[in-house]
Amino acid sequence: MKKIRYSLLFLGFLLIISTHHLVAQKHTKLFFTPERIALLKKRIATDPEIKKNWDDIYTTAEGLLSKPNLDKVDFLSLAYLVTGEKRFADKAKEQILNLCKKSTWSNVEMLKRQPAWASDLRTAGNCWIVVMGLEGVYEELTKEEKNIIVSGLVRMGIRPALDEWFLPEKRIHSLNSMGHNWWSSCVYMAGVAVLALKDDIPEANQWLKDLNVSAEEWFNFAGDQLQHKVKTWDAKGGMYESVNYASFGVSEYLFFRLAFQNVLPKIKQPDIPLLKNIPSFFMHVGYARDGIMYSLNFGDGHKNVVGERPVKLLWALGYQDPNSLWYLNHIENGQHREGLFKNAPMGIVYHPDFSKAPTLPNLPTSELFEDMDWVTMRDSWKNNATMLAVKSGHTWNHSHADVNSFILFHKGEPVIKDAGNSWYASKEYPAYFFQSPAHNVLTFNGKYQPTEQQYHGAPLRGEMTDLLDAGNIKYVLSNGTGPTSSIYSRNFRHFLWLGKVILIIDDVKAHETGKFEWLLHPEGESQKVRGDISIINKKGAVLVRPLFPETLVETGFNHDFPEKMTLTEVFAPKEENVKEQEKYYSIGYPEQVRQTKFITAVILKDSLNDTNLPEIERITGEDMIGIKIKQNGNVTDVYLNLKADGRLMHLNSIKTFGSFTTDAYLTAITHPANDPNTVTDYFIGYGSFLRQNDQVLYSSLAKLSLISKNQANDFQLQITGQPLIRAKFSTPKKPTSILLNSKTYNPDYQNNMINISIQK
Repeated sequence: MKKIRYSLLFLGFLLIISTHHLVAQKHTKLFFTPERIALLKKRIATDPEIKKNWDDIYTTAEGLLSKPNLDKVDFLSLAYLVTGEKRFADKAKEQILNLCKKSTWSNVEMLKRQPAWASDLRTAGNCWIVVMGLEGVYEELTKEEKNIIVSGLVRMGIRPALDEWFLPEKRIHSLNSMGHNWWSSCVYMAGVAVLALKDDIPEANQWLKDLNVSAEEWFNFAGDQLQHKVKTWDAKGGMYESVNYASFGVSEYLFFRLAFQNVLPKIKQPDIPLLKNIPSFFMHVGYARDGIMYSLNFGDGHKNVVGERPVKLLWALGYQDPNSLWYLNHIENGQHREGLFKNAPMGIVYHPDFSKAPTLPNLPTSELFEDMDWVTMRDSWKNNATMLAVKSGHTWNHSHADVNSFILFHKGEPVIKDAGNSWYASKEYPAYFFQSPAHNVLTFNGKYQPTEQQYHGAPLRGEMTDLLDAGNIKYVLSNGTGPTSSIYSRNFRHFLWLGKVILIIDDVKAHETGKFEWLLHPEGESQKVRGDISIINKKGAVLVRPLFPETLVETGFNHDFPEKMTLTEVFAPKEENVKEQEKYYSIGYPEQVRQTKFITAVILKDSLNDTNLPEIERITGEDMIGIKIKQNGNVTDVYLNLKADGRLMHLNSIKTFGSFTTDAYLTAITHPANDPNTVTDYFIGYGSFLRQNDQVLYSSLAKLSLISKNQANDFQLQITGQPLIRAKFSTPKKPTSILLNSKTYNPDYQNNMINISIQK
């Protein structure tokens, strides 16, 4: 029965295509459809901004008549379709005819591989060039010219790609070996070319049918254990390769999907649920500022690269989340080479109406991408806000050796950065930029992740968990033990954001005794100021203050304080020019130890001359180290329970800190400066109870991570840690409203206790 149904569907597919072929007298446009061209002409006549961008396109097209550029043949095609001026069509035709008369498009280096690769990104790019030329001139071709183009495009573009990447008879690649951005580009650019020549290639019908459904396999590729390959897509729309390759890789498919929809609108395309999540991924990894929008540059990315192209293509395909308009509205023309700019052909033809763009996006201020182990946290979605991003997950290919590393943007600029990357052929790329020293990590005896992970991956991934965001209190845990397990048996990094202070808490244990060093890559001007490292980048300014295991020497006489942390300036290649060098810091603990805890405070300054800075004091006790923070009339005591780091078997890690008793690994308790007995907010990291004297503030049978905020008649709770959570919380009276994990909750309230029950 299934075979019969499949055959009937296939016959229906062929009938639709055949009917279209018999009825159509003109070549069906893939992108520059008559409807889109008519709308563009109308907008040119009525919208001054569109008119200005169109003038840019027309001027560029005129320049191409004397100085051709194959990569801009789409300017010629669009200029011809809008104006009817045949000189543009003639030049576009000349360009693609010359390209299709070549003997090969293959890369000499790729042909030397065993087996030889005749198809790569350049051949995929040539497919695109010819297709965009055909958008304007297909109907202007003579029979001889059409034969040259069809023959050349099939011989040098379509056939090599489909044979090597897709069709079973000669295929040499798999999703396991090359199933990232290369696969989508080589396969779907060939697919776009097949759509352009669907009436000229006998095999087109079957190829298009198979290409149409193949996207489900690409988007659902889950990696493999045997070769340490990575799941390609996060369920929330992210891609581990970097923002750069996420944008490029998915766009290559979306071009095919859009062309398929325009050419064969009656044929159903596969339902891919995560497509609707891709725009929000680019928003969460984006940083809105006065000027061009920045993005996280984990891996082989760059802060100027954004997701304009996929977000705009998804809008054209009907995925029209209004937040996308906010995002696109923050991207400037020409921001990076792969955008769909408003003054470029595809950009102007598919430019959305921005009149309904929201002032700010309706998105949470923190997001965890669990499949790829990235986290972003920000204090707001306004321009020039503060944004902290942390990466763990996998290392391989374009994903660097940077588990537990982080980036910090503040007041419109990066202040703590990733060192970036260089041209892949440079010796600096594999020797420095890909490796751990180029990132903000904690090394041991100068080592972190093995170099071989760049090529062979890591058998164990890093993980990020326990994301909590309650406004002025945020928390996340990054576990980098797996990829660093050759040197570490524990490599945990906690980020606890309390107002103007971000605490970075490293819990590390090595297999042997040695030296730990905390690496810091500043952006802008940096220098040591007493016990701090001051970083200033334009309007963004922070202080980085090591607190444990020791502080920096406040004077210049390091030799008088051999127990203090040592600060070393290290010089390494710059991303923009590897011949130049830039400074980063190594903060070393001089003692040779096997296990220790680092606590480092990053203090956010509201301005370059901000004097209203939090007071931070180190506190110590039996089996405890901690921090007292005084800011905005409140005091927050942070306790790190040294007995709760896995060293106890069967015994619980119960400790009393002043009037508080808990088994939590990490505790932060806030009270008014003039009333130490009144708890307003508290944070629990991996704890099952908190008691103040004899009063139970919180209790659960399992250890959870949570934030509790009890203000006036409102009670806000963020909680995570188990699939089934049952917990009790004390309040003096029943709150008017309760927010549980950012949603309204109606709990059981008895005897001044809120009883909650949630299950994933």
